[in-house]
Amino acid sequence: MIPRFTPRFQPMPGDVVTALALLTRIPVRAGFSRTAEATWAFPLAGLAVGLIAGAVATIAGWLTLGAGLIAGFTLATLVIVTGAMHEDGLADCADGFWGGFERARRLEIMRDSRIGAYGVLALILSLLLRFTALSTLAHEDVIVTTVIASAMLSRAPLPYLMALLPPARHDGLSVQTGRPPRDAASLGAVVAFILSWVVVGFVPTVLAASAVTVTAFVTARIAKQKIGGQTGDVLGATQNVAEIMALTVFATLA
Repeated sequence: MIPRFTPRFQPMPGDVVTALALLTRIPVRAGFSRTAEATWAFPLAGLAVGLIAGAVATIAGWLTLGAGLIAGFTLATLVIVTGAMHEDGLADCADGFWGGFERARRLEIMRDSRIGAYGVLALILSLLLRFTALSTLAHEDVIVTTVIASAMLSRAPLPYLMALLPPARHDGLSVQTGRPPRDAASLGAVVAFILSWVVVGFVPTVLAASAVTVTAFVTARIAKQKIGGQTGDVLGATQNVAEIMALTVFATLA
């Protein structure tokens, strides 16, 4: 029997454009022939989101709008640039995980476009926690760097969830995307860590990355228990909660 040859993973420049198309509303012309392999570039999509939000925060600071307004405009930019896809995932997971008693019913609720009480509460808490953290960071004049680092670190675990957890549905975006090579997931994590180290320093990066890792692990365990795997909503919810934790760590250290 001839052994089957599996080509090694190799990152490509076009992967960055694919990641931008998948995770943001930035208008780009992307190809989707290697969507799973392109997941290593998710932190670079986060870098783009963070740079745009950081630019808004900088302009708001020049206008001396105050910490609250700086935080508000920065948070609004994060939501707008991503098309609120992560917030949508958080709300759907909150409704589905705790609104249904069986796996099939939970997945049905998550696919429903309507939002329930659990989803509303999850969105309110997410926006409130991020706004509070961003206000603290704006007071300390470190909002730009920490927003960039948080945006990168919070997207680093997503390829791991896609690689390690099976799709919870037989259809949908998760199935179409495929499961990333573990080398791609590891490369994305390294890229996020190094760039965050450059932006905010080694110790803050280690602490924030540790918080993000624990958050992703807990989210993955809950998703596995509730629906048997991952969906696009699970990935969005993971990014959202991980960003909250990263911003919290940075606000605590500020």
